[in-house]
Formats: sequence, C-alpha cells, structure tokens
Amino acid sequence: MLARAEGIVIKTVDYGEGNKIITLFTEKYGKITLMARGAKKTKSRLSSVSQLFSYSDYTFFLTKSMGTLKSGDIIQSFTKIQQDIIKTAYAAYLVELTDKMIEKHEPIPFLYQQLLSALKQIDEGKDSEIITRIYELKILEISGYRPVLNHCVLCDAHDHLKRFSVIHGGLICDHHPNESSVVLQEGTIKLLRLFEDIDIRRIGNIHVKESTKSQMQFLMRSFIEHHAGIQLKSQHFLDQIKQFE
Repeated sequence: MLARAEGIVIKTVDYGEGNKIITLFTEKYGKITLMARGAKKTKSRLSSVSQLFSYSDYTFFLTKSMGTLKSGDIIQSFTKIQQDIIKTAYAAYLVELTDKMIEKHEPIPFLYQQLLSALKQIDEGKDSEIITRIYELKILEISGYRPVLNHCVLCDAHDHLKRFSVIHGGLICDHHPNESSVVLQEGTIKLLRLFEDIDIRRIGNIHVKESTKSQMQFLMRSFIEHHAGIQLKSQHFLDQIKQFE
C-alpha cells in the first residue's frame, strides 16, 4: 500500500554498501520500519530525510513487515541539535527510549506530538534535562508503567509521602520505615507531579535546582530499568558527555 505521512526518524541502521533501514515514528501509522535504498550515498535524494531526528513528510510503501521509502520532504532538520553534542545526546536518548518502549504499527498521536515538541524545545534551547524528565513520565504512562505519585503505593495514605520506592513503583508514607526507598526533596515530589500533568507543547521556562535534577534523573533511570526492563546505549553516551559540561 502506498502511503504518505509526516514522521520522525528514531533509528537508523546501515544495510549493505549504500542502503539504510530506518525506523519512523508517525502520528498516523505509529512506528514503522522502511528500507531506504541508496540513502547512504551523499547525492541520494533520500540521504537527508533518512538522518536520525529528521522530521519530514514521507511517501512509502507500507507492509506488515518492512516497507520501502520512496521519497521525503524535510519539514524541520533540527540543525541546532545536530550542531551541539549535548543536545544530540539528549535527543538520541529520547528517540531510543521511544523505539524501545512502543510497539510497531500502533498509532499513539499524543506521544508523537510530545516527542516532536520535545525535539523542537531542545532545538530552541530549552532545558534538555527537564524536557527529558517530562517525556519519560509521558511514555511511562502510555506504556502502562505510570509511577504512583498521589498516594502511598502500599496503603493508599495521602499524608507523609516523603519517600519513593522504585521496587514498589511510587511514593510510600512513613508507616513503612523498613521498605527500601529514596528520601525525596520536597521539590522533587512537586515537580514529578507537575511533569506528569504538563503538556510539553505548552511549557515555558522551568528553573530547577541541580540537586533536584540529579535526584529526578536517578529515580527515572532506576524506575525505567526496573519496571520496563530496558537499558539504553544512549544513556551511557549521555552520561559521558555530561561529565564535560
């Protein structure tokens, strides 16, 4: 079936001497895999639209397995992301997380819009780490791994919620002192709740203390690894790059 859709390249794999296999995340068809013949060649008309992070209007033959990319017109190339290694590292994490967490051929329009907006915000210079934390919470909820943030995950209490248990999947109250957990900064709890509700398309500038950022990063990484069971190559790359900030 010949199809057309806007999409974001979330994965590329070299295939043979001149070809690429690309994974697109589209609003209309979800995640799809396409063969881009000749895309590795510099003069190929598919070269630019098959680059990682490319946001383009694509025409392709769609099948249940691997389709074929016919053409594409770039809508936005996210130049600043490509020119900044820190932005590149965050963007690479977002697209790899998306690829690992969603199934093929399952349209998720809201998540597609959140990813597109996240890349735009990073490209425009918004705080990449904050954008990443918000997106993580969105994809966790959609994937069925939403952390419990409004009551104790063990007894449903709504008071004295000062700790987070990765194993149990959310906040726990002081009635469970022997449970393995992380004592949270007050700002961490407030921001987790805010980030869960906020739409990336509508965020302004959010200023967060570095200590709070570090705690949120630790919690989200631990939570994703434990509950989703995935470890991302881009996460290690991001860690290495951040050492030089």
